[in-house]
Parts: sequence; C-alpha cells; structure tokens
Amino acid sequence: MRKLTILIILVAAAAVVLPQEMPMPKTSGPQSDAQKAFEKMKTLAGTWQGSVMGMSVQTTIRVTSRGNAILHEVTSSGMPDNPITMIYVDGDRLLLTHYCDSGNRPRMEGKISPDGNSVEFTLFDITGYTEKGFMNRIAFTIVDANHHNEESTFMLPGNKSFRAGSVLQRTK
Repeated sequence: MRKLTILIILVAAAAVVLPQEMPMPKTSGPQSDAQKAFEKMKTLAGTWQGSVMGMSVQTTIRVTSRGNAILHEVTSSGMPDNPITMIYVDGDRLLLTHYCDSGNRPRMEGKISPDGNSVEFTLFDITGYTEKGFMNRIAFTIVDANHHNEESTFMLPGNKSFRAGSVLQRTK
C-alpha cells in the first residue's frame, strides 16, 4: 500500500511539473517569407505527369514528417534511379537538399517571388562527388491548382551550365 501511495504521488507530481518544462508551440503570428514559401510548396502535394527533354516523367510530391518536410521524387522508365529532394524550413530559411543520382547533395535556399507563385532555390553548399556535375538551381512555378513548371540548372564539367525544364500536370 505504501508503494502505491508513493507511485500516485510521483505520477501526480509529474503531471504538474512536466507540462511546465515542455516547450510551448509557437503562437500564431505573421509568417516569415520562408514559411509562406513552404506553405505554397505544400500545395503541390500529389502526383504529376510531364516530360523533361522529351523523356516522360512522373513526379510525386508528398508532405511528410507531420508537415515539417516535403519529399519530391522523380521517376521515369529512362532513369536507373529515382533522385529525391527534401524541402524544409530551418529557422527563417527555406532549404532544399537534393539527393542526386550522380552522388552529391547540393543544398539550396529558396525565395518566394513577389507574386507568390514561384519559389526559386539557389545553391549555397554541396557535399559529395561533383566531377560529373551537379544541380545548382531549381525553380517551381505554380500555374494553377493542376499545373506547375519546374526548371533546373546543372553545372557540368568545364564550368558549363545546362538547363532542363518540365511542364507538369496533376494526375492525383
């Protein structure tokens, strides 16, 4: 009986103390530009069909990690692998990490356009193998609820750049 009384006291004390020590969620206030851009990017969640350089692609965009990250994955029968990209807010910055099939991971910072319909990401650092080239820019432009465009710029060996664009239509 004494052990049960002590256990009840400990549980009651924890119920009073723990909520005070846990961080409170942010109160709603004005959103930062990074948060606005992230919320805009979330509207792209779904499955998209389009083409890049004449090759048919399917793009899946999924909000994950309880709304804290966006997973972007491109698949095509012409690609041996599916590169993925993660988009997330870090403090007051919208960041993107691209896990490239050429063995590198460029990180980019995103900025929303003044009209709120485009988010452009530009390179700020990169890790991994860069000798075959790497992506240093990607822009997402929302045309309407069922159409968006993606334009990427790649740096190739010899400091040459290459642009690839896709026009995508929502399938789900």
